[in-house]
Amino acid sequence: MQDNRESWLNRVAQGMAPLFEALDAPLPSRVRVAIGFTSRGAKGKAIGECWDNRLSADGHFEIFIRPDLAHAADAMPAQIAAILAHELVHAAVGIPAGHGKAFKRVALGLGLVGPMRATTPGDAFLAAVAPILADAGPLPHARLDTDGSRPRPRSRKPGCSNASARRAAIP
Repeated sequence: MQDNRESWLNRVAQGMAPLFEALDAPLPSRVRVAIGFTSRGAKGKAIGECWDNRLSADGHFEIFIRPDLAHAADAMPAQIAAILAHELVHAAVGIPAGHGKAFKRVALGLGLVGPMRATTPGDAFLAAVAPILADAGPLPHARLDTDGSRPRPRSRKPGCSNASARRAAIP
């Protein structure tokens, strides 16, 4: 079976679960993770987002990490893991906690540093996550170019089947 980004993210999240448990902030059992655009789309500035489980029809926290992040290939897995960890903190402490005391306690305990609204991986986080990333294997991801320097994707209108789209293109 071909590995994909979501399975990689799930392996990293599962690998980080003991770190959260050690901080008395266990991860919820219902979390979905994906690399995809946040609620503001490609023009938004958020690099990650955690949606409250009360908004999901089946009670899952929904985490999204932008597909157009630009980091050096060797740094990308740790950067993605740090964004994932930040969003998992939201799920662990609850969305209503925001970036307040409960969030800060867990984020700092994981080794995330900087302002709580925009944490980055500190040395302690990088050391703790290194074996998790090694076990997860290579990140099956490459930066998605959304700056307009390459052709834009084409979208189909509702009701347009692939067959009719192909027929329309054939003279």
